[in-house]
Amino acid sequence: MIFARFRRLSLSLLTLVTLIGFTPVSLTAKTPRSAGASAAQTGEWKGFIAIDAADGKVLLEDNADLVTPPASMTKLMTFAVLHDKLRSGAISLGTPVKIIDADAKMGGTQVFLDPSETFPVEELIYAMMIQSANDAAHALARASAGSVEAFVELMNAKARELGMAHTTFRSPHGLPPASRRIADGDLTTPRDYAALCRYLLTKTDVLKYTSTKERDFGPNRPKGPQHMINHNKLLGRVEGVDGLKTGYTQGAGYCLSATALRNGHRVIVVIMGAFGPGGQIDKGVSRDRKTIDILERSFAALATAGGPAFTGATAPKPSPIFASPNTATGTPANTGDSLQTVKFTLPGK
Repeated sequence: MIFARFRRLSLSLLTLVTLIGFTPVSLTAKTPRSAGASAAQTGEWKGFIAIDAADGKVLLEDNADLVTPPASMTKLMTFAVLHDKLRSGAISLGTPVKIIDADAKMGGTQVFLDPSETFPVEELIYAMMIQSANDAAHALARASAGSVEAFVELMNAKARELGMAHTTFRSPHGLPPASRRIADGDLTTPRDYAALCRYLLTKTDVLKYTSTKERDFGPNRPKGPQHMINHNKLLGRVEGVDGLKTGYTQGAGYCLSATALRNGHRVIVVIMGAFGPGGQIDKGVSRDRKTIDILERSFAALATAGGPAFTGATAPKPSPIFASPNTATGTPANTGDSLQTVKFTLPGK
């Protein structure tokens, strides 16, 4: 009987790995560590935290106050400042943004903006949140605040407003600084970023954008639209996940701010500085596996201890794709294969 139960559990774990498309490596495999050493010291991740979105209660944490780069998760604060601009009436979702050379030269992940193009604010927000487009983030920051420098000042003011005491922003996109020194770039902690995510989930419509799995950008471009696929591979694969944002640079490692809603409860997980075993560049596989584990354990804790129901916004139905005015030349990018849609929970949960 014991052998049969073990065999069933092994098959369940193998099925889990197959469903989410990860390579068949043990979910519990870890880099060897000395007695008493935390997982954050093994190089698999620098730190993480999980909180109840309803009241901010910490459910799980490990090295949650380590200061480290957020990479493209920076764009969540960019969205927060843009939301303030939209709410004040300074800009609207339909405000046209004329692209300039500085936007087009950002590099990294992008939608290949061209100085001959103009796009409405909302289309660029979708590009920033789905494609993680650095050029879109730069264009939005510049156009909404008059300059990127002025926008970054607003980002830091918002961080202070939210009590993010260990956070400093130096860009609207999260790319490494020209010096390549980590200390010169954007910096935060898992705890600070969980606070930002909770704010976004309770005070903004961020899920409208982060829950969108696929969307075309620039439908009127002469060479056709660029098909964007959300970088958050947990969307549609892990029960209840509808946001928020991934990030990666060599200095930051793989980062993810994730959230899921189940049975009226919402959990927020922020994991930063993740790599594969031995520091491998694994395209975020270890990060995603650990996030799934943290989500399952957090919901299990809520089921046992209870807690208030989440009363914030939920992900809306996808809005229709609309044409952008005055579009011009653009180059579609290869964004990868489409994702299989499945739902699951870990065995025994």
